[in-house]
Amino acid sequence: MTYPFSAVVGMDDMRLALLLNAVSPAVGGVLVRGEKGTAKSTTVRALAAVLPPVAVVPGCRFACDPAAPDPACPDGPHEVTADAPVRPARLVELPVGASEDRVVGSLDLERALTEGVKAFEPGLLAAAHRGVLYVDEVNLLHDHVVDLLLDAAAMGTAYVEREGVSVRHAARFLLVGTMNPEEGELRPQLLDRFGLTVEVAAPRDPAERAEVVRRRFASDADPAGFAATWSAEETALAERIAEARARLPRVVLSDAALRQVTAVCAAFDVDGLRADLVTARAAIAHAAWSGRDEVTEDDVRVAARLALPHRRRRNPFDAPGLDEETLDEALSDSRPDDDGPDGDGPDGDGPDGDGPGGGGAPPPGPSADDGGNGSPTGEGGTEASPPATAPRGEGGGRADASPAPDRAAAAPSEPFRARRLKVPGIGAGAAGRRSRARSERGRVVGSTKPGGSVTTLHLVDTVLAAAPHQRARGRTGPGLRLAREDLRQATLEGREGNLVLFVVDASGSMGSRARMGAVKGAVLSLLLDAYQRRDKVGLVTFRGTAAEVALPPTWSVEAAAARLTELPTGGRTPLAAGLVAAHDVLRVERIRDPQRRPLLVVVTDGRATGTRGGAALTEAHAAAALLAATGTAAVVVDCESGPVRLGLARTLGTALGGQTLRLEELAADALAATVRSARAA
Repeated sequence: MTYPFSAVVGMDDMRLALLLNAVSPAVGGVLVRGEKGTAKSTTVRALAAVLPPVAVVPGCRFACDPAAPDPACPDGPHEVTADAPVRPARLVELPVGASEDRVVGSLDLERALTEGVKAFEPGLLAAAHRGVLYVDEVNLLHDHVVDLLLDAAAMGTAYVEREGVSVRHAARFLLVGTMNPEEGELRPQLLDRFGLTVEVAAPRDPAERAEVVRRRFASDADPAGFAATWSAEETALAERIAEARARLPRVVLSDAALRQVTAVCAAFDVDGLRADLVTARAAIAHAAWSGRDEVTEDDVRVAARLALPHRRRRNPFDAPGLDEETLDEALSDSRPDDDGPDGDGPDGDGPDGDGPGGGGAPPPGPSADDGGNGSPTGEGGTEASPPATAPRGEGGGRADASPAPDRAAAAPSEPFRARRLKVPGIGAGAAGRRSRARSERGRVVGSTKPGGSVTTLHLVDTVLAAAPHQRARGRTGPGLRLAREDLRQATLEGREGNLVLFVVDASGSMGSRARMGAVKGAVLSLLLDAYQRRDKVGLVTFRGTAAEVALPPTWSVEAAAARLTELPTGGRTPLAAGLVAAHDVLRVERIRDPQRRPLLVVVTDGRATGTRGGAALTEAHAAAALLAATGTAAVVVDCESGPVRLGLARTLGTALGGQTLRLEELAADALAATVRSARAA
C-alpha cells in the first residue's frame, strides 16, 4: 500500500518541486537533499498515485502513446488508435548497484551476430517512459550511470549501442533523485543537470513531529482505511495536475517576465544558460499550477528558489543556497520602471545610469574572481576556496592530558591542484578516477570466454575463434558462421575509486601556526583531489596522549574538510597510536567493502613522543610494520622543516613500505617540474 501523497506532513518545497515536474516534465527532474529519516523516499513513492493515468499501445513494452506512437519504437510500427487501454503511471526505482545494461537495456549479441536479429531486452528507462524514475542515494550511483540517466531525461530518448548494432526508443520520464549529503556530494556538473533541487529537514515543531508519528501509526494499523481517508484529497490533487497540464501550452512568458528570469540568473552568476531555461520552464509550470495564463513575478521568484541554489557551487565545499536579498534586488531591478519621468523604458535606466542595473549594467550579485572559468573541478591553482568552519558538536578533538597547552586551530592555506597518488597494481573496485582496475568501462586489454551473456563483445577475437571452423560448419558464401563457443567477452581496464585514509599529526611538534596552516592546506588539496576522483575518505588525528578517528570513512569530503579546518594542535606526538587507529579503521573497512582498495596518507614530521621515552619511535615503527604486512599502499607526507632535518618521516615511509613525499612535492606543478628536469638531464 502506497503512502498517500496528500498525507505527507510538511516538506512544502519538496512537494511543490515534485508537482511542478508532474505538470511539466521538461523542467528536468528534482534532486532532493536531506538528512536521514526525513521521508524523502516516502514522498517520492507517493507521487505516482496522483499522476494522471496513461493510455498505452497494447503489447508495447515501451508504453507508446496510442495517439502519437514512437515511429522508431523497437516493438513498432504502431497504428494510431483512439481506443486503447489505460493504466496508472509507473514509478520505477533504480537500485544503486544497477549496471549500464540494466538501465538502458541490452542486446542479445549472440542472436544479432548468428541470426541477424535485433533481440532487445528493455531496461529501466523503457519501463519508466511516461512515468517516474526514482533513484534513491543518487550520489552513490556510478557517474557514468548518472550521465546516462540525465542524457535520456534531457533528450527524451535512450540509445543502446553494441558493436555497430544500435537501438533507440523514447524515454520521457520525471527523474527524481534523493540523497543524504553526509554520504557525499554529486559533482557540480551532474548537479547542474537536475532541473530543481530542494533541501529537506525534519520539522522542529513538536506538534508537527507528533502529527507525523500519529499518521504513521494510523497507516501501520489500517493501511487501507488510512488510504481511504485521504482518497478524496488524492483525487482532487490528481485532477488539479491534469488541469495544469492542459493549461500549460496556453501559459504566456512575456518579455518582461523573461527579462526577470535572465536578470536573476545573471545576478547569481550561474554558469551557462541551463539555469535560465530551467527557471523559465519552472515559472511557466508554476503559473499553470496556480491557474494563471501568464507568468508573474511570483512565479519567477518561486522558480528561482528551486532552480538556482545548487548551481551556485564553485567548489565541492560550497554549500548550496540562495540569498533572498539578492533575489529581491534582481527582481526589482528588472521590473519596468514606474517611478515617473526619469524612467527610460523597461530597463528603468535613469538619466544618471548609476543605480542598480542602470546604464545597461548587469544586476549586482556575488562576484567570483575565478579567472573567468569558475571551474568546480579545482583544476587550476587557486579556484577552490577553503571551506567554512562548521561546529562539530563533540569538540575539536580529544582532550590533551599533556601539560603543553593547545593552540587555536590554524586556518588552512590556499589549496592547490594535487598530484595523483595511486594504489599500485590492478584492482576491481567501484568505478572512479584514481587507480587502475578491471571495470565495465575503459580500454580493451584482452578477452575471455563469457560465463553468461556477452555484454561487451571483443569482435576481433570472436572472428579469430570462429575462423578455423568455417569449412567444418559448411560455409560456402561470404557470411561468417558463428557458434556460442566462438563469442569472446572484452576485458576492460579503467580506473577505480579508493578509500583514502588521512592520518594527520596535530601534535606540538608540527611547529608554528603558519606551518600547520600549510599542512592543512595540503590535506585540503588532497581532499579536493579525492572528491574529483570519486574516493571515500576518512580522517584519523593524533595528539596529546591518544589518537582519534575524527571522521570514519565516508563519501562526504565536506565533512572531512570541516573536521580538518577546526583541528587544534598541541601536546605530545603519539605516532604509534595514530597508526594503530588507522589499522583498525582499515580492518573494518575491508570487511564492509572488500573490493575497495585503501590508500593510507600519513601527514607527519616523523617524530614520536610518549611516556616511555625513546621506546615511542620503536612502537611507531612496529605499528607501521603491522600496516605494511596487510599490503596497505601508503604515502608519507614529510612535514619536517628547518635547516637541520632528521629524516624521520622517510624512515617511517620505509617501515610502511610506501612512498615519501615532501610537503611541497604534493602539487601537480611540482611533479611536472620534476619530470621536465629529468628529461632535460
